[in-house]
Amino acid sequence: MTRYAAIDCGTNSLRLLIVECTRDGDIKEIARQMEIVRLGAAVDATGEFDPAAIERARLVLARYVDIMRAERVADIRMVATSATRDAKNREVFFDMTRTELAPIREGAVAEVISGDDEAQLSFAGAVADLNPDRGPFCVIDLGGGSTEFVVGYPHGKILGSYSAQMGCVRLSERILHTDPPTDKEQLQAAEYISRQLRDVQNAVPISQARTFVGCAGTFTTLAALALGLETYDATKIHNTTLRFPALIVLNKELIGLSSAERRMNPVIHPGRADVLAAGGLVVNAIIDMIAYITNISQITISEKDILDGIILGMISSKSSP
Repeated sequence: MTRYAAIDCGTNSLRLLIVECTRDGDIKEIARQMEIVRLGAAVDATGEFDPAAIERARLVLARYVDIMRAERVADIRMVATSATRDAKNREVFFDMTRTELAPIREGAVAEVISGDDEAQLSFAGAVADLNPDRGPFCVIDLGGGSTEFVVGYPHGKILGSYSAQMGCVRLSERILHTDPPTDKEQLQAAEYISRQLRDVQNAVPISQARTFVGCAGTFTTLAALALGLETYDATKIHNTTLRFPALIVLNKELIGLSSAERRMNPVIHPGRADVLAAGGLVVNAIIDMIAYITNISQITISEKDILDGIILGMISSKSSP
């Protein structure tokens, strides 16, 4: 039995997944953790990482390394996404990850992946537990700096993918400066999102999808709220289905709340409360697009995402001759 770890460093969060792969090929989840570090804070405006943000990421990464050592992890892959693609001083961040990851595997370092790679890894993870007969799938991974769209079949052909430069942190920093956002700011954000979605439609065959899947923190938080959970429970959220009309009503309520009011809800992570309004605006625009192009009026929420895709890729590469 071999244990593998995957780390995803996004604009908003730093996440860890550890699994055990048995000789029979079964995959058992050992640990899954998430911390808000806001590595991408102000990168959209300055083009650089704030040293304080790198230190926040280092402290969490050091704790993850302690967990990996305790769990006897044999190999690690760490990917960095939207914010790291944009930062001019990213080598400082890479040097930090190389130092912290050395106890797990000498030479391990965070790697920047393209938007297309991010989309395909998210796709592989998000559809892993879904019935292939429901395909083609459109997986939508809504992150802090970007949102990935990919349409395809599980274990088969990818029909199209695109990384749109819209995410809950990017929109919050660029447009939504009032808490809660004003009507004018919401309109500006909607116009920006609309331009991004036109590019999505030109690049990705949305109309060919039979099942839409939403993953990452905004979607899973909305699912927890829609289900009326008193505490965040990933097992209850995973593969639940949300209908568009109910989502629109929920988002309207969330967008109208202040960050402090959102933070009082136990299923909303305190580090996500200030960017959830932006996430809700993106979700509203996405479901409007889906409803306009297709006759589908619901979305499946997956707790699996890029981390699971990374793990599947690591196991596949190890088993290849």
